Amino acid sequence: MRQLKYVSVLLLLVSVTACSSDDKAPYVERPVNALYNLAVNALESGAYLEAARFFEEVERQHPYSVWATKAQLMAAYSNYEANKYDDAVIGLDRFIRLHPGNRDTPYAYYLKALTFYEQITDVSRDQLGTEKALKALREVIRRYPRSKYARDARLKIDLTRDHLAGKEMSIGRFYLRKKEYIAAINRFRRVIDNYQTTTHIPEALHRTAEAYSALGITEEAKKAASVLGHNYPGSEWYIDSYALMTGKDIREEKEEKGFLARAWNWVF
Repeated sequence: MRQLKYVSVLLLLVSVTACSSDDKAPYVERPVNALYNLAVNALESGAYLEAARFFEEVERQHPYSVWATKAQLMAAYSNYEANKYDDAVIGLDRFIRLHPGNRDTPYAYYLKALTFYEQITDVSRDQLGTEKALKALREVIRRYPRSKYARDARLKIDLTRDHLAGKEMSIGRFYLRKKEYIAAINRFRRVIDNYQTTTHIPEALHRTAEAYSALGITEEAKKAASVLGHNYPGSEWYIDSYALMTGKDIREEKEEKGFLARAWNWVF
């Protein structure tokens, strides 16, 4: 009876195994051009993950064909379009390592930079991804300074630096609200010293003057306000600094002059 039970169990296992093997799709080897066309069609239809799998299959089935090298790069691009950034970077690093002299390698470096750039988060979060984007964009410029990719990388570097400066400003404002003025000044000075071409400089100068003024260090506050007035005389931040240093709001003077000018024109 026990032997019969063991035989029944064995037959059941064999039956399950057979069913599993029947359910699994058989391996189908396709011509390289057919596989590549399937991948391109999937890519064009927006089925990016499916496209990536087909491109990977091109290399797996036909590793020594001329299509295989291109398929490596296209698989990475498909993963990038699918927002699978980690997989895209792995594929791009592999392509660069295996094909350093390929004509598409500059694009691989550029696409790698884009994968980091697309992941730049808001200034309230950790900026490690922003730092990676900046490093990768600089690498594109260093290696291919005259390429079209370098031109776009330079524009994106400006935006990336502005983002990093924004992060410093966010932290500085936090310290300022907490009345931790020295910590705030250190953050604002970092923006002034390291991100001089960004849009955050006028505010950084004003906030520096504000923090020094709160500490009673009037001369340093005046210096920051003076630099702000010299470089950004028409900015709202200079008007705020002027009011902070003198107690006069020149907005009211501007509005009064504007009203008198309009009245004069109306009369005549």
